Amino acid sequence: MVRPATVEEYLAGLPEKPRAALERLRRLISEAAPESTEGMAYGVPAFIAYGKPLVCYAAFKNHCGFYPLDPDLIAAHEAELASFTTAKGTIRFTPEHPLPAALVKEMVTARLAEITADQH
Repeated sequence: MVRPATVEEYLAGLPEKPRAALERLRRLISEAAPESTEGMAYGVPAFIAYGKPLVCYAAFKNHCGFYPLDPDLIAAHEAELASFTTAKGTIRFTPEHPLPAALVKEMVTARLAEITADQH
């Protein structure tokens, strides 16, 4: 299988439910970081800010993943993420149990602040 070259190709190759879940996540990320651009990073869809990967997301057979690219950010939101499966850099969710919009936006905003702080 050929790796998708664009976010659109990646999303187009997904079944309806995970595609809809990721399109919702994509919209939330874009709203929280309108100055970012979309692209592929680490083989999955990503948002890029100031030349650095901001966050990534992906779909798998039994779940979707959100990658804030900072394990400390996941740890800081442990209570809000209690109903999701997490790992060092991963938050797993399903189309039936999506991440709360406010939480996604908060995490993206925090990650953006980290990146912009690195610019100074």
